[in-house]
Amino acid sequence: MFGRTKKKRNERVQSLNSKVDLIIPGTSHMGMNDYGQIMVGDKAFEFYDDRDPQKYIQIPWDEVSLVVASVYFGGKWIPRFGFQTKRNGMLNFSSKEPKKVLRAVRVYIEPERIVRSLTFFQVITRGIKSIFTKQKKK
Repeated sequence: MFGRTKKKRNERVQSLNSKVDLIIPGTSHMGMNDYGQIMVGDKAFEFYDDRDPQKYIQIPWDEVSLVVASVYFGGKWIPRFGFQTKRNGMLNFSSKEPKKVLRAVRVYIEPERIVRSLTFFQVITRGIKSIFTKQKKK
């Protein structure tokens, strides 16, 4: 299963993983924040909501294009990380120990596909440059 789905109350969610490397508390930043458990395993990255077990996110490794991490203070603080998927866009998560999560993910995703996100100033600079390049083309 990929993305959020609703199941009947009696049904249990089936994990995609046969071997689990890491289970850690985390937060999903899809709309309203959902608090739950992050699971990194051999087949997928999974998030299960604590309050509603029918809310879950399962991202198979072959579906991940990029892993994007927001890095501040020279790598000392990583507030959140996200998975750019082939079908569903960007899915953002955070954890108290994001370095552990990213190290566990690095086993299944090539290090070249784990990148830093743009800083605030890089986004502003690109926006300003794009305004001037659009004006020159007219």
